[in-house]
Amino acid sequence: MKRIINSTRVLIISTCALVAVVVSCNQNFLNTQPLDKISSDAAWGDGALAQAFVFNIYSFLGYGGYEEQALAAYTDEAMFTHAGRNINTFTEGTETPGNLAWTSATYEWGNMYLAIRQANVALDKLPNSSFADKGLRDQLMGEAYFMRAYFYQQLLRFYGGVPLISKPYGLNEDYAVARNTYDECVKFIVADLDNAAKLLDGKSPEAGRATKLAALSLKARVLLYAASDLHDAAKAKAAIPALASATNAELFVYTSGDQASRYQAALTACKAALDAGTGRGYKLGLTAPATALDGRNNYVAIAMGGQSGAADASAASELIFFRTLSALWTAESNWPLGGLNYGINNGPNGYHNWAGNTPVQQLVDDYEMMDGTKFDWNNATQKAAPFTNRDPRFYATILYDGADWKPRPSDVAGLDPANQVQTGYYDDGKGGTVNGIDTRESAVENWNGTRTAYYTRKFIDLNPALPDNQSNTQVIPWPFIRYTELVLNYVEAALATGNEAEARTWLNRIRFRAGMPATTESGAALLARYRNERRIELVYEEHRYHDARRWLIAPTTVGRGIKSINTRAKLKAGAVANSPYKFDRTKYDYTYTVVDNTQNETRKWVDKMYYRPVSRNEMNRNAKLTQNPGY
Repeated sequence: MKRIINSTRVLIISTCALVAVVVSCNQNFLNTQPLDKISSDAAWGDGALAQAFVFNIYSFLGYGGYEEQALAAYTDEAMFTHAGRNINTFTEGTETPGNLAWTSATYEWGNMYLAIRQANVALDKLPNSSFADKGLRDQLMGEAYFMRAYFYQQLLRFYGGVPLISKPYGLNEDYAVARNTYDECVKFIVADLDNAAKLLDGKSPEAGRATKLAALSLKARVLLYAASDLHDAAKAKAAIPALASATNAELFVYTSGDQASRYQAALTACKAALDAGTGRGYKLGLTAPATALDGRNNYVAIAMGGQSGAADASAASELIFFRTLSALWTAESNWPLGGLNYGINNGPNGYHNWAGNTPVQQLVDDYEMMDGTKFDWNNATQKAAPFTNRDPRFYATILYDGADWKPRPSDVAGLDPANQVQTGYYDDGKGGTVNGIDTRESAVENWNGTRTAYYTRKFIDLNPALPDNQSNTQVIPWPFIRYTELVLNYVEAALATGNEAEARTWLNRIRFRAGMPATTESGAALLARYRNERRIELVYEEHRYHDARRWLIAPTTVGRGIKSINTRAKLKAGAVANSPYKFDRTKYDYTYTVVDNTQNETRKWVDKMYYRPVSRNEMNRNAKLTQNPGY
């Protein structure tokens, strides 16, 4: 496990950029002394320097989910458009310890242990620090406990049980450490979060930093995950043959206790967090469904974190722990990391965007109709107009053929004065076809066109004042934890413990905000409704990957491949084609055909994909590590 120890020299603060990580800080502090020449004693004897060290721990959160490749592309939410990024290494089940698929730094094994080491240094030094402000010391201790817990839960949910390191190793120590059991890891993380909640009680740090509510909410998530089927020995082993024959199953499942008790613990933790967050959340007090327009706008406001000029600022109450809005981040729009370039990474190629993580048809089909019924391709009316009368969140999340969008860039405006997404193929009235501007056959950057005929709308600012290609100007928070996730976690725990009425009450609060009717089901139907509601509400927020695994349904998510839509428009008899083209049902008859897409990936499910492999390098560094099943 030497990867965690390779940087044994404690880098207190190297440059001003070290401070400009996740939260803003006292600008006067930046003008003190050369920050690469501060001794360890000085750091822990000065509150501002100690705080800067803790700030650096947040830097390992990176850009959250705003990277160019999204975790959504490893699920039945999205397809990554561009080949050669090692996405298919995962989705086709060919990943090995020596040939890793794309891995985000936000959960990569070695990077997480570097982050954990920083937290361990802080937790080792802060109790004996000599600066006078005890309140600040407690707050920094609480933040360090929280961040260590956060990074360990990242490791736990991607890899299973991992070595628990609770001290900063020094030189010449034995770094070979065995993996702890799943149960031990959960208990360790919960203990850290309990410590964090206690130390952060009454503290009000700047936006983006850990709080008591964040600690309670993460504890609720960790305990809900722990109660899930993936970690119940009997259910997991029955569903995963590789796990049933594994000699280290205790790294992934509980070997004692019962699932019912674990769900009860999750319910208690969720309720405690909900109570602590009373007054948080956004528009969850409605007693009837919002209008369709308000439902869409409510969801846009949440995705914007209340920051866009077009969004209700009170939607920021949804955010519990998030990638901050600090102006210090705005200058760090590095192209490889993607962070503030979410629009250009994912928007339509007809806007000079890159179409990165495009929605797949299976996701589109899972949006309900406005009356709460399922969309059905066998319904002739729905098949003829599949983007009509859908859940309002659909229009806040997906860009489809004919959807209204921003004004086109000046060099494209003449081709589309209507500002509508064009992902279809249209009769030109002369025996030919007009290729949509946002297709892969477009006259505008066809290499950046979608392969599914959809684009991402969520998390992209509609503000027309932004540059045409939406490249560097978004300052939208990434929601690591938001209040509605906590509510959904509570609903799931309530369902698992037989509290259906309570589950329906909270589920309907989410649906009413979105403009959707109440659910009245019970039993299996209510559970299915909940799971789809979670899929839709939390889409593109890095939950589907984990939910599909912990519910043991992953073979029917990634395993069902990718489907796209083919949209064609034929002129009605006697009609004259629009020139330039614009969506128009009075002139065109539209047909929609669902097709299989294997252009970049031929997806399949292999049981080893429940967990990511420990890399060959990490295995070589630590002789006590054991590999995950199937690798």
